[in-house]
Amino acid sequence: MTLNDDSFTNWKNREEIAESMIPMIGKLHRERDVTVLLHSRSLVNKSVVSILKTHRFARQIAGEELSVTETLPFLEALTTLDLGPSQIDIGMLAATYRADDRGLSVLEFTAEAVAGATGANKIDRREPRDVVLYGFGRIGRLVARLLIEKSGSGNGLRLRAVVVRGGGDQDLVKRASLLRRDSVHGQFQGTITVDETNNKIIANGNEITVIYANSPAEVDYTAYGIRDAILIDNTGKWRDREGLSQHLRPGIDKVVLTAPGKGDVPNIVHGVNHDTIKPDEQILSCASCTTNAIVPPLKAMHDEYGVLRGHVETVHSFTNDQNLLDNYHKADRRGRSAPLNMVITETGAASAVAKALPDLKAPITGSSIRVPVPDVSIAILSLRLGRETTREEVLDHLREVSLTSPLKRQIDFTTAPDAVSMDFIGSRHASIIDAGATKVDGDNAILYLWYDNEFGYSCQVVRVVQHVSGVEYPTYPATSV
Repeated sequence: MTLNDDSFTNWKNREEIAESMIPMIGKLHRERDVTVLLHSRSLVNKSVVSILKTHRFARQIAGEELSVTETLPFLEALTTLDLGPSQIDIGMLAATYRADDRGLSVLEFTAEAVAGATGANKIDRREPRDVVLYGFGRIGRLVARLLIEKSGSGNGLRLRAVVVRGGGDQDLVKRASLLRRDSVHGQFQGTITVDETNNKIIANGNEITVIYANSPAEVDYTAYGIRDAILIDNTGKWRDREGLSQHLRPGIDKVVLTAPGKGDVPNIVHGVNHDTIKPDEQILSCASCTTNAIVPPLKAMHDEYGVLRGHVETVHSFTNDQNLLDNYHKADRRGRSAPLNMVITETGAASAVAKALPDLKAPITGSSIRVPVPDVSIAILSLRLGRETTREEVLDHLREVSLTSPLKRQIDFTTAPDAVSMDFIGSRHASIIDAGATKVDGDNAILYLWYDNEFGYSCQVVRVVQHVSGVEYPTYPATSV
């Protein structure tokens, strides 16, 4: 047998193992509301090849590839335990078991590591919480995809309705088509049908009522059987408390804005300050995509080194706010053709840092350039640190943060020397640290942070909604604080 044959046989063996993992992952998710992760990446509803690629990606952050032969025993152990709703990272289980020298079996170690989610300690499964989308643009449709994806267990969040302004002929069919196919993010994973008689889009069994209204005041959500719902406003039309309060109609309990809030509206970056949300707070903002990209690594750097001042320059993909061709626009430069120009514009991300990180007293300035790509942006974060350090120390720290800290769902880490923006489409992290581009000189550090300003941000929005709805389940093994 040649070396080539050995490699192929090894691949087929790993395919077989990954195939055996799929029903176990699915059953844990459907029957116990357990989401199986691998280094913060969900394995639910993933194909054989996707599972293998996720294992291979571990080498980017952990330094070596993780094999399905290593993680399978931990997954098998999970199926024997009396688990409650939770998220369990089998990649972290494998890594921490490797470092454990007590001689425990895989089952013994796993049972100990996830003890908080078993037996008398497990939390009850939550009743489904209704969600309404006000607006159905780029972010609205991606949030819809995520909510539909996460409804597989029948618990958690349930997308009940979408509110849009009335359209012309075939309006419902066209909106369903935009949800079904996306030029950037690809096809919807599942089936979508349209019930024009009842004004519904049915996606993977989820019946979503499309409500036509020109203002929040026109809608009584209880008329559609919606109760105690969280409304996600992704229009950006209203950003202060007074404007957003218009959404607090019958059937709506809380309002979440997918844009920076103004005035006293809390700006929340999940992973950084989501635990400051007051239980009785009815209106909050998820800040901007750029704020979500820079605040987690900024916190990671400030916690370790102290930050005296900083500047962020974002090279941002164009958005719907710009024109395809030169035309009138209320902003001077944004009227110029987005696909043909680099456009200097402002960003509120730097000023929003103070709301998300009030303990950071360092001045942070910022500016932005819109460039001719449809998605994925990069933030160049230049920092003056409180002490001198080295590039190696900074990279080791950020790699560890991306693997084991409470920020591991927000911060990703790549060492790929050939990475470009398209490689990060579909990333579920708020930002991805490019190790190869990182520069450190004494007390000066420059971080290059990729971020999918559409999908990664939408994931952060859903995390905030999960948190305020009470369906954000704990993750095991527990991360260090």
